[in-house]
Amino acid sequence: MVTPMTRARARARAVRLAVSEIPLAVRRSARQQQQPPEPAADVPDHFLCPISLDMMRDPVTAPTGITYDRDGVEVWLERGRPTCPVTGRPLRPEELVPNHATRRMIQEWCVANRALGVERVPTPRVPVSAADAREILEGVAAAARRGDAAACGRMVARARALGKESERNRRCLASAGAERALALAFSRLAAASTDQQAEARACALEEILAALVVFFPLDEESRRCIASPPSLDALVSILSHGEQVTRVSAVVVLREIASSCDNQCLEAMSKANAMYDALVNLVAKPVSPQATKAALVTAYYLVKNDIEHAASRLVDLGTVELLVELLADADKGTTEKALAVLDTVLVAAKARDRAYAHALAVPVLAKKTMHVSDMATEFAVSALWRLCKNSPADGGCKAEALQVGAFQKLLLLLQLGCDGVTKERASELLRLLNASRDSTECIETADFKGLKRPFI
Repeated sequence: MVTPMTRARARARAVRLAVSEIPLAVRRSARQQQQPPEPAADVPDHFLCPISLDMMRDPVTAPTGITYDRDGVEVWLERGRPTCPVTGRPLRPEELVPNHATRRMIQEWCVANRALGVERVPTPRVPVSAADAREILEGVAAAARRGDAAACGRMVARARALGKESERNRRCLASAGAERALALAFSRLAAASTDQQAEARACALEEILAALVVFFPLDEESRRCIASPPSLDALVSILSHGEQVTRVSAVVVLREIASSCDNQCLEAMSKANAMYDALVNLVAKPVSPQATKAALVTAYYLVKNDIEHAASRLVDLGTVELLVELLADADKGTTEKALAVLDTVLVAAKARDRAYAHALAVPVLAKKTMHVSDMATEFAVSALWRLCKNSPADGGCKAEALQVGAFQKLLLLLQLGCDGVTKERASELLRLLNASRDSTECIETADFKGLKRPFI
């Protein structure tokens, strides 16, 4: 005999059935949300830096008796305020003393509150002093003078490791003239003619390049050392035959020198054996995006400095075709730099002939006139203007530009707004393309839906 369930039992069963239908993950999430949040650890006031009000990681004490976090007080002093932030008394960086007692107390407190999510503050390393920096750099210079490549490489590796360890160390070594010492050591080792230490010398040169990147920017004296003929020959050799990481360092150093627009350095780079071959090879067979972009920037400044020679060399190496194919599928930064080089090279008639012969040149340039960046638009419009303006009367450059929609894109570009040379060249391009339109051409009205007023 079946007895009817009471109303209370029926309600309880319905609740159980409803709960069982809820996914397990959702039920766990609901229980977690119902749990009260874990209490946060309150940092004791005497563990806080008076400048940043954050817990100190490397406490140092000034002669005034006030303890600060090293990073905070050193930034304060570097900004031209040589006083104790709390008392206002004179304070110099070398007067700061590590407060080991406070640091140990902070570490013990972190360990005791680990359950509340507090991470232990690591024991800070002793920062490099000005005397230490001078000693290291003097060791680099002395080893380079006596031709001891192995010892020089070891000292350079130490300087680079310290510079990468903290920004404070990097600034300290840079203030002591790290970039000059490294550049001079590179120049001396590159000029060494002996083959007895060839392997050690190559390793030392690679180590110096990696260290130079840490201590950018380079001053004029450093750039001139690297731009000496023996140094440039060594750089080109590394670009062509070095390991991947070393090739990246080498081309980044070249970019730093080229972008300084130092005419003496640019002329020396342009005359270096196989310089253009090495740069083009880095673009054709990329080792990293950073290296590709650095090679493009270097090539751009070389062409700007000597259009006739540099453009001719790059064209002979197939750079026009390489850049067009690169632009077909490149990220924003690479696109901007590749367009800059292409626009600069197209000043030469030989480069334009190569572009006319490439099926993708005009379509790619038309496509890059919009939707990349203002810089890309500027260079794409300029490159397309050079091609169309200098196109032979019987050439198909203008007709091809019309077919790929360059006319409509330029109209929209002017409507949306552009300034300076880009506006002038876009307007002239429109006149050139309009003169090439024939009666059979039809432009879809949809192409003008972004315009707010008719083009006159």
